[in-house]
Amino acid sequence: MADKPLSIVPYLKVPDAGDPYLEGYRCGECNAITLKSRTACAACGARDSFQDHKLSNEGVLHSFSIIHRSFPGIEVPFISAIADLDGGGTVKTNMTGIEADPEKIDLGMRVQVVYEIAPRKDGEGNEYMTFYLKPAAK
Repeated sequence: MADKPLSIVPYLKVPDAGDPYLEGYRCGECNAITLKSRTACAACGARDSFQDHKLSNEGVLHSFSIIHRSFPGIEVPFISAIADLDGGGTVKTNMTGIEADPEKIDLGMRVQVVYEIAPRKDGEGNEYMTFYLKPAAK
């Protein structure tokens, strides 16, 4: 069993000290941001020009779906959401802190990234750090 929570995805960093954060890669030529390591930039074609880039914890809701059918054991409904983060980067995750009602969710609303221990452990008892979107404080 791990000493600290494991990351649920490679771009979620869980440092030994300090808060978790999302890390992407910024192209040194055109500043495009991607969450996955690449050899060539999809935006400008530059090769081997990426540097690590800490992503913002704030952004704008770009898209969402309210899910009513899911895998057994997963509570529904839940909100699957996509947000464009301030300064670049786009993430997809679940949204919390708001009722799963389309009348209460606005495209373009400000959101923030929050980090939590996932509700389930793996077969070896390891905990996982995950992230969600929630409406930003007004």
